[in-house]
Amino acid sequence: MAGFPITLNSPVEHAGPLPETADVVIIGGGVIGVSAAYFLARRGLRPVVLEKGRIAGEQSARNWGWIRQQGRDLAEVPIMIEANRLWREMAADVDEDIGLKTCGLTYFSSGEAETARYEDWLKEAVPMGVDSRLLSSREVDALIPGMTERYGAALHTASDMTAEPWLAVPALARAAVRHGAVIVENCAARVLDREAGRVSGVVSEKGRIRAPEVIVAGGAWSSLFLRNEGVSIPQLSVRASVAATRALPDVHKGGAVGEHLAFRRRADGGYTIAASGYHEKFLGRDSIRHLRAYIPQLRRAPFARTYRLRAPEPGYPDGWGTRRRWQGSDESPFERMRILDPAPNAGKIEEMRAAFEALLPALGKVEIAASWAGMIDSMPDIVPVVDRAPVEGLSICTGMCGHGFGIGPGFGRVMADMVLGGEIGHDLSRFRLARFSDGSVPELGPDL
Repeated sequence: MAGFPITLNSPVEHAGPLPETADVVIIGGGVIGVSAAYFLARRGLRPVVLEKGRIAGEQSARNWGWIRQQGRDLAEVPIMIEANRLWREMAADVDEDIGLKTCGLTYFSSGEAETARYEDWLKEAVPMGVDSRLLSSREVDALIPGMTERYGAALHTASDMTAEPWLAVPALARAAVRHGAVIVENCAARVLDREAGRVSGVVSEKGRIRAPEVIVAGGAWSSLFLRNEGVSIPQLSVRASVAATRALPDVHKGGAVGEHLAFRRRADGGYTIAASGYHEKFLGRDSIRHLRAYIPQLRRAPFARTYRLRAPEPGYPDGWGTRRRWQGSDESPFERMRILDPAPNAGKIEEMRAAFEALLPALGKVEIAASWAGMIDSMPDIVPVVDRAPVEGLSICTGMCGHGFGIGPGFGRVMADMVLGGEIGHDLSRFRLARFSDGSVPELGPDL
């Protein structure tokens, strides 16, 4: 757990100075932005990443660390298969231990209805090339012996991987710089610079940088930035609490998730645990503005989230008092909250700890070494926006819905080719921005 969490007290590794020009400016130093910079730099371009706080300071280092193919929206599966390959290639290139391992990931089934959903997904996904399969109750018991709860079936993908996100994304950033990218931390992008209606660069808090292409990959902050530029995305954010245990016996080397609990073995001998399916939504003006878009999701799972009347402190992306309009000469909301660092739900952390201890008695006493929370950028249909924006020279990659870490290199490569006009290699129509405004009937991603 050394070096985590990444906060404003963490050393600035990429201090600038801000270049005057770039081939591409990337707004956001999470896994998507860093991956895009990596692939652009590998192709001989000079991308510049503007990060308002620290590289991987938010959700990109606060996730479970899963790199999974199974259970994804079918449109994501080919990109995720590519991401699996890219993770292995990049791990060799960074020449640092990021904890990457092929260990298999498992979804326990809570009953016949869930097993049927797994079977339906397998019929479509396996022909695409994933090695996912349905385990019997006996196979589940053999995979993770000693559980006090028995499961009749489970979805398992042996080629799925895990990594330590707070090590992996900063290491990838260092590799991107080695290949020619420039990263400037503590530098918020305020507004787009435009000439004749198209992007000509970015105005940041440290000055103007000229570039013909800009990628917005700001995670939970993307919608706020884009709204100020006249681009509307019905993106909201939810809080998810996570904890890391102290070192424990090795009862399972991979990751698994049931109806209420998720866990995975970490490289340091502890486990990362989380409450699966439990998210908290802090209500704000955007929650009301985008309510209609979320009605299908609310109908399918009306109790999937816990709602809070307001954010616990000012400055959250959808905070009631968060500024929605500003100019390039103004201090932006991104400077007022450089790292979105919500406190974890202490009560939920204790529930998770007790549930993990009860599920696997061989662990003995489970003690928590650290706990944290992150704000997950979510979309009404549970799939991201990956598209060219209705502003020439602007591209968007956001709304990963908690699935961004694993697929990050895949979408990073896609964004590199998108701005270069290269061959994307995947059908991105599922992720188009216009689906929220062209009258399309919402198609919810899999509830897996």
